[in-house]
Amino acid sequence: MGTFKVSASDVTREVASLVKKANLCLPGDVISVLNKARKAETSPTGAAILDILAQNAAMARQSGVPICQDTGIDVVFLEIGQDLVMEGDLIAAVNEGVARGTKEGYLRSSVCDPITRKNSGDNTPAVVHTSVVPGDTFTITLLPKGCGSENMSGLRMLPPSAGMDGIKDFV
Repeated sequence: MGTFKVSASDVTREVASLVKKANLCLPGDVISVLNKARKAETSPTGAAILDILAQNAAMARQSGVPICQDTGIDVVFLEIGQDLVMEGDLIAAVNEGVARGTKEGYLRSSVCDPITRKNSGDNTPAVVHTSVVPGDTFTITLLPKGCGSENMSGLRMLPPSAGMDGIKDFV
């Protein structure tokens, strides 16, 4: 059995490509859900918004202009086969790919240090989740996570005794 190798430069290239693709092309299942929602929508305002979303996705795909330039934080999921050898610094390669894809994809740099509020200038660091899986495969999945949706979020630790009523009250 041979040794399977993945180079840091390959990871950087693939991550950069995914950053650009994820900001240009909605997956087919997402387009299908948008179309299904549009057909079922009875509110004129809701229908207009769904039409705009579908039109924006089509224009991005056709023109090569991002769906939205303010993509927020890139979340990268890595499934790494236990039989692989990584040549180079994996996390540095991912971050270089995010930086390169942000620049080449004409995406707005919006990631800031949570304490200093200084902008990184290239949407790094990425949030990276790794899983070791059997075999010799290596899978990279990228999710651009717009941070506007986080503006109104909240977190609370509930004791087990709060039950479903406690959860409903918090939500």
